[in-house]
Amino acid sequence: MKVRTIDPKSLTDFKLLAFDCFGTLVDWESGIYDELHPLLGRLPASNPLKKDRVSLLKRFDEIEVSICASKPDLRYPSLLSEAYIGLADALDLPAPTKPEADAFGASVGKWPIFPDTIEALKQLKKRYKLVILSNVDKKSFAQVLKGALAGIEFDAVYVAEDIRSYKPDLKNFQYLITHARDELGVQMEQILMTAKGLKSDHVPAMKMGMTSAWISRGEGNDELKAVEGKVAFTWRFDTMGEMAAAAEREFGK
Repeated sequence: MKVRTIDPKSLTDFKLLAFDCFGTLVDWESGIYDELHPLLGRLPASNPLKKDRVSLLKRFDEIEVSICASKPDLRYPSLLSEAYIGLADALDLPAPTKPEADAFGASVGKWPIFPDTIEALKQLKKRYKLVILSNVDKKSFAQVLKGALAGIEFDAVYVAEDIRSYKPDLKNFQYLITHARDELGVQMEQILMTAKGLKSDHVPAMKMGMTSAWISRGEGNDELKAVEGKVAFTWRFDTMGEMAAAAEREFGK
């Protein structure tokens, strides 16, 4: 639904949807959590994170974000491996073996997709150009295209490996804007940034003056309070399916 009513734009005013992939289209949290089970199995029963999925993922995310900022040239599988080792250290667990850490880093292609994603993208493809702006590498995303996102054609895929920085760095968004203009003939005003990540996508989108839609995926007021005054998304949808349905209604007018 439209939540920023002072914005006069409608969903029909855009030509391109720019997606964050992991968290928005692919279930990043479930994928990461499933792959963290070797570490979970080593945690003593007394550790509060043993059965606290939300807090464990938050701890992992904090470590990953820190590495993204300090090592922008690091390819995503290596970044994931470092984050895995960093989490083990934060949990006072023995350092994982290199093969174990490497397996975690290579797990992107196995992460599950949200059940509404494929049908929503097929509907939206009838109305918009679809572009990915993701904090991954080309090889990892190619695996996702062959697996979870099989059958979906994107008009462009822009990844951190090519940009040599990770979101929320504004370079990633400038790269999107420039390449969408030069390669796809779409101006910034015609791009709708579509993402779950408030800090990684919506905060920089506001800084860049971009219009955005929040795919909340169950998040709520607590997450919004953490970025109060730093985001200005025009639409909020719980799922991609809701967004696709809203677009159909507006285009059908």
